[in-house]
Amino acid sequence: MFSENDHATLVLMLKRVSTGDRAAFEEIYRRTSVKLFGVCLRILPVRQEAEDVLQEAYLSVWQKAGSFDAERGSAMTWLITLTRNRAIDRLRAKGRITTAPVELAVDVADPQPDAPSLIEASQDERRLAHCLGTLEGGDAVLIRTAFFSGSTYADLAERASLPLGTIKSRIRRALLKLRACLS
Repeated sequence: MFSENDHATLVLMLKRVSTGDRAAFEEIYRRTSVKLFGVCLRILPVRQEAEDVLQEAYLSVWQKAGSFDAERGSAMTWLITLTRNRAIDRLRAKGRITTAPVELAVDVADPQPDAPSLIEASQDERRLAHCLGTLEGGDAVLIRTAFFSGSTYADLAERASLPLGTIKSRIRRALLKLRACLS
């Protein structure tokens, strides 16, 4: 649910978009894309079609933001109407979109992890972040750079202007502390 403040912010962002402000456009997208995608999915049950229409709708927002008149209605209503009209235009242009019966969806594998897996991964990330936060003197940066960014120990030694053996020792001690913290 949008608050009055959210509506005022959208109005301001649309004015900025009309002058070519990309940051304002990104902010509008961030605030409204979920809701507008839902509008697309209600009209176009095929996800790819809905995604295409959402993209077209945001292109229209970019091109027509200057035509939005806050005196005539809320910014969110304008965005929903624009998106809805794009989706209906798509339906009309393509004719009736054929869809498979919903019963066939049972056999379609979802490539996304299930909710329990996502929760577990999130909890693991929080635990790892906490444990990395307990490391001393830049050891967390060494771990992140070596294992998450893919830098070699030699690269780290050169960047830190430290001997390679020192970097290896610090990372080994830090990994042992991480293991203890995570267990």
